[in-house]
Amino acid sequence: MVVREVNVHDCKLFYESFDGLLEIADLLDLDIKGSAFTLDSAFDNRRTREEITSRHLIPVIKPNLRGMKNQRRKNRILDAFETVEKIYKERIVMERVFAWEDSYRKLVIRYEKLRSTFMGFRYLAYSMINFRHLFK
Repeated sequence: MVVREVNVHDCKLFYESFDGLLEIADLLDLDIKGSAFTLDSAFDNRRTREEITSRHLIPVIKPNLRGMKNQRRKNRILDAFETVEKIYKERIVMERVFAWEDSYRKLVIRYEKLRSTFMGFRYLAYSMINFRHLFK
């Protein structure tokens, strides 16, 4: 039996989740080598970057410059990020979808026990979001 901790930061869950993602890609015969793997600045550390790179993926992680005093090092990191910044900016599309989804109270906390009922509410919310933008 696996006991999971409650209130654990995403960074601690990354490695298990990343392995799970790679297993699913293998099961589906998806060749994801060379693909960009986008994360926010909370995941900006050497170990995470090395883990992603070792699996032949491209880490696209926004630099976390808080507390960094060496201006030359900051400039070097920002210059390296410029090459993948366009890919990182596309991340906002998915983040916006999650924010729209969270505006529906029924979807913020999953009250339904049946997956079909939960997915029905989710599809209804997506339809309402799309109609809202269609009829502006």
